[in-house]
Amino acid sequence: MIDLTSLNELQKKAVLHKEGPCLVIAGAGSGKTKVLTTRIANLILEGIPSYNILAITFTNKAAKEMKERLEKIVFDNDAFVGTFHSFGLRILRENVLKLGMTRNFTILDSEDVTSLIKKIMKEKQIDVKEVSPSYIKNRISFIKNEMLSELEIEKFFQSDMEKIAYEVYKEYKKKLKINNSVDFDDLLRLPVELFETNKEVLEHYQDKFQYILIDEYQDTNEVQYKLVKLLAKKHRNLFVVGDPDQSIYQFRGANYKNILNFEKDYKDTFVVSLIDNYRSTKMILDAANSVIKNNKERKEKELRSHHGDGVKIKYIRTSDEKQEGSKIIKEIRDLLESGYKKEDIAVFYRTNAQSRAIEEQFLKANIPYKVVGSYYFYARKEIKDLICYLRLLLNKDDDISLRRVINVPKRGIGNTTVLKLETLANIEGKSIFDVITSGKELGFKNLILELQKERENKSLTELIDLVLDRTGMKMELEQDSSLESELRLDNLMEFKSITATFEENTGSVDLNDFLEEISLVADIQEHKESVDVVTLMTLHSAKGLEFPVVFLVGMEDGIFPHQNSFLEQDGIEEERRLCYVGITRAKEKLYLLNAKSRMMYGKTMQNPTSRFIEEIDENLIDMEQKESFFTKKIERESMYQEEDVEFLVGDVVMHTIYGRGVVVGIDSSLVTIAFSRQYGIRKLMKNHKSIKKMN
Repeated sequence: MIDLTSLNELQKKAVLHKEGPCLVIAGAGSGKTKVLTTRIANLILEGIPSYNILAITFTNKAAKEMKERLEKIVFDNDAFVGTFHSFGLRILRENVLKLGMTRNFTILDSEDVTSLIKKIMKEKQIDVKEVSPSYIKNRISFIKNEMLSELEIEKFFQSDMEKIAYEVYKEYKKKLKINNSVDFDDLLRLPVELFETNKEVLEHYQDKFQYILIDEYQDTNEVQYKLVKLLAKKHRNLFVVGDPDQSIYQFRGANYKNILNFEKDYKDTFVVSLIDNYRSTKMILDAANSVIKNNKERKEKELRSHHGDGVKIKYIRTSDEKQEGSKIIKEIRDLLESGYKKEDIAVFYRTNAQSRAIEEQFLKANIPYKVVGSYYFYARKEIKDLICYLRLLLNKDDDISLRRVINVPKRGIGNTTVLKLETLANIEGKSIFDVITSGKELGFKNLILELQKERENKSLTELIDLVLDRTGMKMELEQDSSLESELRLDNLMEFKSITATFEENTGSVDLNDFLEEISLVADIQEHKESVDVVTLMTLHSAKGLEFPVVFLVGMEDGIFPHQNSFLEQDGIEEERRLCYVGITRAKEKLYLLNAKSRMMYGKTMQNPTSRFIEEIDENLIDMEQKESFFTKKIERESMYQEEDVEFLVGDVVMHTIYGRGVVVGIDSSLVTIAFSRQYGIRKLMKNHKSIKKMN
């Protein structure tokens, strides 16, 4: 018998359950991994052969942690502890001939899949500008994970793009078979198809794995659900652990209703709710409970703390995103002075695009940080591509920038062509741009020349729109419905906030000045990875983690909950679960921040306070200011002068940065001014507050 003294009564009930289906509703911080590993160990010590036990989780990290914990209790056991995909691979390896493959089959990674899809599209003469390869890849994955039949695909795939995806899918299937290959989705789909069509094989694995444990059951999709149901059908010793309140991966195909319907699937289910939280204070848990109780699709439970009352949640409402960032810095400095380490602190935001304004404040304050789950803003591929286009408009002889974007987005200019151009440029002593005279590359050259002309009468923010539209970068991402493309497009739109802020601060629309400014900021970021740093990440990346101090920023309707959730069925409930996850990451202190006015994607928006803040009991919140944040009128200093000042050529003006100058040209909303030799001729926004007309 195993030592159960370290478990509470509810955990013991779960661990000691032996036969029949069991559902463990494991609240945040309730010790679910401990329950899973202790249960496996207890089964083995009670005489169940370890090779009859199958434990499945979602990530390699979680599987590794479970194995290590189990090994400490029961040394040298043969229980299978791994991910869904590693288990699926084992089934394939053991039944390769029955599946019509040879033993040396290949598993294609994500890049291999994309390459194969592009090859098929080329063969079928499908233009990548018409339908993006990543869209087709996403649709193929959907077909496999939902296990759609040919009839179902024909019924559901009705749009032109979906029909193209289906055509590619049929050819993709053929090529995988010819090449004796599978993709990651096949690692789950093929075992299910095998079990459904071969009773003998299914019974072998049902007898082999008589005790099945599934972690994070709320995150299972259709194919994973079917796989588990088939395996457990004979012996019915299925032990699932999860929390419907923490189901936040619906966009990946996860179906939280699998856990909600568990008792319908297995009528004699033994249910245990783990509500003792060993992570957070009572104040934090009460806030989480008060938010999540507004969801209708859930299992009722109230988390209770084992860490005392703690301090109230601090709510800070700021004027804009800059002040939001500076308030975070101020609070972090106070925390560091009071004894917290930087590694104790995390800042969570709803979308990657929000990180840019926060990162800039950290850079200015010289507080080291790391961005988890994504690149630093200026290092992201799409941002570097856009900056290279801007550099080319300023300097067509910039070979480095040209090499990067001559085929971005794809326009059929390969490496061989670029190498030939480089060789010719070296021979003639010219730039690559200057030696382009024909082919698809000439189309690219003409595009740059046209953009150079058209940028003359544009503000920087207008120029970004022009470049994104004319180069095709925006269209490529809009045509792709994948989450990755949506995030990349968000980042490109957020770049307009940088140009708008630069214009607001300086009044300048000078591309050279702007590129100099951002290159300095970008260069500062080339810092080495350090252990003691503040962590910045999206809420989706935060699941499974915990920090003594958490900042939840951008708590506004339209930001969090995200504006897309207003249009989707169950969208708000998914966002509320995400909020619940964010709140329950905090162990000791929680900060909620929002802004009356926020610049995102180059536009100033004024969003109401997040409904999630309003759902928290007022007694749990410490407001920084006494006035009501829900009724106070939104104020923001205008970047323009109140009066429309008329300028004439020859007028003398004073600029807050460039000093005295003379107007030498006027073009609608822009004015061209000659300053001293140091600053030269600049184009500025005519009625910007930085310019004063001198008498």
